[in-house]
Amino acid sequence: MIEERPSMLSRLAERFVSFAERWVPDAFVFALVATVLIFLLGVTAGGAGIPQMVQSWGKGFWELIPFTMQMALIIITGYVLASSRPVFRLIAWLAGRPRSAKSATVMVAVFAMLSSWLNWGFSLIFSAILAREVARRVQGTDYRLLAASSFLGLGSIWAQGLSGSAALQMTTPGALQPAIRDIVAAGGLVPGGMIPLRHTIFLWQSLVAVVVEIVVVAVVIWLIVPRPERARSAESLGVALGPPPGSEPAPHSAPQPGEWLERTPYLTLLIVVLGFSYLGWVFASTDDVLGAINLNTINLAFLMLGFLLHWTPARLMRAVREATGAVWGVLLQFPFYAGIVGMIVYTGLNHKIAEFFVSVSDPVTYPPLVSLYSTVLGVFVPSGGSKWVIEAPYVMQAAHSLQVHLGWMVAVYDLGEALANLVQPFWMLPVLSIFGLRARDVMGFTFVVFLVLLPVVLLLVTALALTLPYPL
Repeated sequence: MIEERPSMLSRLAERFVSFAERWVPDAFVFALVATVLIFLLGVTAGGAGIPQMVQSWGKGFWELIPFTMQMALIIITGYVLASSRPVFRLIAWLAGRPRSAKSATVMVAVFAMLSSWLNWGFSLIFSAILAREVARRVQGTDYRLLAASSFLGLGSIWAQGLSGSAALQMTTPGALQPAIRDIVAAGGLVPGGMIPLRHTIFLWQSLVAVVVEIVVVAVVIWLIVPRPERARSAESLGVALGPPPGSEPAPHSAPQPGEWLERTPYLTLLIVVLGFSYLGWVFASTDDVLGAINLNTINLAFLMLGFLLHWTPARLMRAVREATGAVWGVLLQFPFYAGIVGMIVYTGLNHKIAEFFVSVSDPVTYPPLVSLYSTVLGVFVPSGGSKWVIEAPYVMQAAHSLQVHLGWMVAVYDLGEALANLVQPFWMLPVLSIFGLRARDVMGFTFVVFLVLLPVVLLLVTALALTLPYPL
């Protein structure tokens, strides 16, 4: 009876996914619909005139260009690292350790979560390759569940880690509009409207939430792994695993001078020394080491590691070229999200939304309300960074009004936002092609995790908020 219950939930989730695949449009269409809805809301409930809404939209449209590039680089540098030969050798070694389907599947889930804390773009590719290699080596594993497990970092703790968009936006100059910084600053209460990482992802409360989520997800995966006779292998699903990464043929001998420069490590080593020297200077010249960790320093560090691990410019260029196909959605959608923020902030609509949150909550109920709201909104706006730009103006203003710890509200947002990825396939798409699967093949399993994790998150954000002072 214990094993039948997850199967029932999985079937329910598959029906939901079938409905979504038929009726729910692409995430970009949601951005367009949200633009229209916010425009109408500003004219009606906000009391702004049409010319003011048009001007506010245009004023905000291009204000997130630096952040758009930063988020694209998180995806690219993550792929560059995960696809390098040294990392693949580590993946192959890990894939050969488990001796049972249960332990192998749980291992994929745990490594997906741990690696997502370091960098979600790296985790997407690292975990997908790990899952495929496990499928090659461990008999009786369910290929669909391996694929779903490889994605669980983005459905749980990624936003609480070093590449968590909202936390990095709060500490990275230029990642948020000046109007949002002013709201957070509240007349100088929070200097510059900047919240360092020690008040967000490095709060002990955030770290406790991370540990709890890892344990809960690992237990859920252990319980829903099907028996070997009921598991679906890649072969039974019609998926050919193909050659592993790094198995491309060696280049021909006697390269031309230009090709020699592409294949020699000397230029790579010089650039790596330059990059890490700069990073060393950044951290050595500040009294607040955690404050120096932001989107720019993280992206540079991962890019330099990518240089080092790929060893030659040719291999690095190949990896970057392969990675760029996954960033088109970011490039297309983020300006529209910035335009939405412009309409919210520059028309004063954020004040009215904040007043609504204050009117229906108190300091105890506000964190779970925001977390649940972020989960629901994340189904329609599947980007932690761009969605935080939309939510930050009224979430942080209401936090001031209710006197709730501002850094914890960033963590609250993150915990809720990540859950949406378990029921929204947008960020699964870059790796589903690696598996040769469709969203419906894996989302039944991720929906089971969602059902268990949601009440856990709401309990965590409520209880841990009581241990934190206002404002930071």
